[in-house]
Amino acid sequence: MEIIRSLENSKIKNWSKLKQKKYRDKYKLFIVQERHLIEEAIKAGCIDTLIVKEKVENIFEMDCVYVSDAVMRKLSVNVSLNDYIAVCRMLDYKVNDYKKAIILEKVQDPGNVGTIIRTAYSFGYDVVFLTVDSCDLYNEKTIQASQGAFFHLPVIRDSFDNILSNVRKKGCRVIATDLDNSNYLSKSKKTDRLAIMLGNEGQGLSEKALLAADERVKIEMENFESLNVAIAAAIVMYYYKC
Repeated sequence: MEIIRSLENSKIKNWSKLKQKKYRDKYKLFIVQERHLIEEAIKAGCIDTLIVKEKVENIFEMDCVYVSDAVMRKLSVNVSLNDYIAVCRMLDYKVNDYKKAIILEKVQDPGNVGTIIRTAYSFGYDVVFLTVDSCDLYNEKTIQASQGAFFHLPVIRDSFDNILSNVRKKGCRVIATDLDNSNYLSKSKKTDRLAIMLGNEGQGLSEKALLAADERVKIEMENFESLNVAIAAAIVMYYYKC
């Protein structure tokens, strides 16, 4: 059994570069850590190379590359030493017809984006759209926060104009989340086809997005005026899923 021990090995150097967005985009590859996320990547059929730490059993039914502790540490995207890492191909998301969509405009925090993807998948939404100025979909924090939903729910990155045109063609009612000039969520009429828009953590939705909406809604609250975007998204998604 061959074990890669050199930190200067060409494969190791290239895989290590995948910690940076520019190289993920260049090679169309990204890194996944943790056993349960690798299992979801296997289901999605997107693993390019499985990497296993020496002296650790390969529990996955696929070929692997064994590496030393030092090499595994170099490849890891966090401080903990992993037993397994998967180098994955970027997902070719396809979505035809859909009824319930989420639109994220300029949402910057990868943890928020991943959590929203996880929630959307849990509540039966069909697709998540990300504007091009939102965070990197393949950031390790996005993948971690999605807890595997990332591999199964279509996530489409595009310009706001193209996204809006897409949901309009599907006959979706466009709902904007906003504190001003908005109806309370509990008063909003539910519909079979809708697209829920959520905006930047600090600034909210742009004026352009607000003007494009068919309706603006806000969550009834006490003591505070606003919520974290991922929490707000969960409340709004749950309301419209019923």
